[in-house]
Amino acid sequence: MSALVTDTARMMEMLPIEDQHFAHEFVRKLVLAWDPDFTRVTPTEAARIKAAEESGFIPESEINWETIGR
Repeated sequence: MSALVTDTARMMEMLPIEDQHFAHEFVRKLVLAWDPDFTRVTPTEAARIKAAEESGFIPESEINWETIGR
């Protein structure tokens, strides 16, 4: 978690519970406006995906699940 996110969460804890709910709903709406179907990735996630794809892993479609463990 970034320092900014940690600081924001710390500040939210100072608010009364009703205002915490308001702030949570506001952030949720911001995220949904930015990515309504949760398909975007952050730069960090994109780097991790790229590293995984280039690591030599085998796609699930190429695995014969019937013969595993025999």
